[in-house]
Amino acid sequence: MSTQGKTDSDDTSFPASSPRRPLYFVQSPSGDSHDGEKTSMSLHSTPALSPMGSPPHSNSSLGRHSSSTRFSGSGKTSTHGGHHRKGEKSWKEFDKIEEEGLLEYEGARRRHSRRCYIIAFVIGFFLLFSLFSLILLCVSKTHKPTITMESIRFQQFAIQAGIDSSGVATDMVSVNTIVKFKFRNTATFFGLHVTSTPLHLSFSKLNVATGVMQKFYQPRNSHKSIKVVVRGTNIPLYGGGGSLGINPNGTVTGAVPLTLSFTVRSRGNVLGRLVRPKFYMRMNCAVAMDFGNPKKKVSVPLKDSCTCRR
Repeated sequence: MSTQGKTDSDDTSFPASSPRRPLYFVQSPSGDSHDGEKTSMSLHSTPALSPMGSPPHSNSSLGRHSSSTRFSGSGKTSTHGGHHRKGEKSWKEFDKIEEEGLLEYEGARRRHSRRCYIIAFVIGFFLLFSLFSLILLCVSKTHKPTITMESIRFQQFAIQAGIDSSGVATDMVSVNTIVKFKFRNTATFFGLHVTSTPLHLSFSKLNVATGVMQKFYQPRNSHKSIKVVVRGTNIPLYGGGGSLGINPNGTVTGAVPLTLSFTVRSRGNVLGRLVRPKFYMRMNCAVAMDFGNPKKKVSVPLKDSCTCRR
C-alpha cells in the first residue's frame, strides 16, 4: 500500500522547475481531449503535491506569463502597424499640403493671368479707340465747310461835322449796310455748330460799322443763306474823311475804299465730345463803294473780291 502510494506520489510529483513546461502546454488553446485529461490530472493532484499552494501559483504565473506574452506580441504587432499607419498618415498629410500648395499656386497664376488679360484688354481697347478716333478726325477734317460771299448793300453812308465824346470837333460818319453770304456744310456724316466774330467794316483802318451774326446749327450736306446788318452811327473819322468828296448835304461822291473782315468758326460733333473737328475761316473783302447816285441804294458784289484764310 505504501509502495503503491509512493509510486503514485512519485508519478504525480514533479520537480520545482519541471512543472512550467507541461503547464504551459496545458494552458494552450488547443482544446483537445488529451489536454483536458492532463488538465484534470494536474488539478486533482495539486493538493497532494504542494500543501503551500505553489502549483496553483505557478499556473497563475504561467497564465499571466502567457497572457503577457500574447499581449506583448500583439503590442509589438500593433506598434509596427501604428508606425506604418503614422507613416502613411504623414505621407498623406504631405501629399495634401503639396496639393494645396499646387492649387494655391495655380489659383495665383490664374488670377495673375486674368489681371494681365484685363490690363491688356483695356490698353488694347484704348489704343484701338484712339486709332479709330484719329481716323474719324482725319476723315472729318477733309470735309471743310465753305463760305460764298454774295454782296453788301449800302442803305446809308453819310458824313457830317460833329463832336466826339471828348469834345473834339471832327467829321462823323453814319453807315447802314446788309451783308449777304452763304454757308455750306459739305460733311456727309456730321453737322456743324456755327458762330462768328463781329463783322467789321473799316475805312482807312478805322472801324466805321459793326454787325453780329447769330449762331446756328447747320445739318450735314446742306447750306444756309445769311444776312447780317452792319451799321455804325456818328463814328468820328479824325481827319480820315478829308480825301472824300462830300456834298453840302453830307452825302459822299465818288469811290470810297472799304474793307469787310470777320471770322467764321464752326465745330462738329462726330463722336460725341471725343471727336470734335473745328474749322476757322477768316474772311477779308475789299469793297469799292461808288456813290454815283446818292438817291439809289448801292449793292456791291463780293464774289470776286474776298479772300478766305483757314
